[in-house]
Amino acid sequence: MSDRRALHPRVGLALRRRSHPEPADHGAPDRPPATPSSASGVVDSAVYCAGQRECSPGTLGDTYEALRERRDGMAWIGLYRPGEDELGSLAHEFGLHELAVEDAVTAHQRPKLERYGDTLFVVLRAARYLDDVEEVEFGELHVFLGRDFVITVRHAESPDLAVVRHRLEDDPELLAKGTEAVLYAILDAVVDGYVPVVKGIENDVDEIETQVFDGDPAVSRRIYELSREVVDFQRAAHPLTAMLESLAGGFDKYDVDEELRRALRDVADHVTQVNERIDSLRVLLRDILQVNSILVAQKQNEEMTALSRTSNAQNDEVKKISAWAAIGFAPTTIASIYGMNFKHLPETQWLLGYPFALGLMVLAAVVLYVLFKRRGWI
Repeated sequence: MSDRRALHPRVGLALRRRSHPEPADHGAPDRPPATPSSASGVVDSAVYCAGQRECSPGTLGDTYEALRERRDGMAWIGLYRPGEDELGSLAHEFGLHELAVEDAVTAHQRPKLERYGDTLFVVLRAARYLDDVEEVEFGELHVFLGRDFVITVRHAESPDLAVVRHRLEDDPELLAKGTEAVLYAILDAVVDGYVPVVKGIENDVDEIETQVFDGDPAVSRRIYELSREVVDFQRAAHPLTAMLESLAGGFDKYDVDEELRRALRDVADHVTQVNERIDSLRVLLRDILQVNSILVAQKQNEEMTALSRTSNAQNDEVKKISAWAAIGFAPTTIASIYGMNFKHLPETQWLLGYPFALGLMVLAAVVLYVLFKRRGWI
């Protein structure tokens, strides 16, 4: 039996000649072929040899048999929300670890790269931006990578792995490099899908800047919601840097093909660019939120100042009205007293009574006017 090199996340991808265990091992009683569930989650299943699709089995059992018959073959099984029985069948056939299978069933995993024996388990989060609702839609993807098999498990519509498969089938030389080439193509597709998301968020940030300086009251909520989307996007993209570094760490040790090295380094460069733009967007949104808070506070201060001025003006008017009312009240009071028709009112028989009353009215009005003028009421 030919040697099987293990894939390790800390040492990178091992490119090697595809070999297959002896047919007798595949036919052992402890590995019987299994049948998938009636509601199959298999989207596409194919066996490749030397970069060419040899066959497209209709069931998992047929895929197992076709792979056993081809010593240098590679199976790529694509699943969409598979059931536990299908994943159980694959786990039994290819020796998948139960913890990885459990993660693939339950989903909602963080992006990661783990090694279980000679099988590599990769979790990726693809993303696409929905501009009409300003939300980032994430699609979780699980990849099992072995010596002669690739199993992809999708839990959302994105990424479209049919495009990845067609791209590889159009490049037999790349596909002939084996399962590592498939992993590279998947990583490349996921990272390329991040670029439109970043552009969509950048466009929204530009719109938000205009809203902030136009004084739109709804902009604060928009900033907060977009900041939350950026944080979620950051959680999906940032772990890829460490994952690709782990893969690149074993280039020399496993004598990885130079072309594939360059391809993976290109993906790593794109990840770095995306992460830098995400970080800058997060900082920019934080600064915009602070600027908006300052502008809102400034506007509130201006409104309070204007309100205070209006209130002061109203108070001045009230003072003036009150002062003139008081000035008019004094003469009116005197006139009212002398206008009463009492017979024994002393001043009514006094020769100077009328001038005295008029003088008293004028004097009271003048005194009140002077007092109110000094106090600034008039």
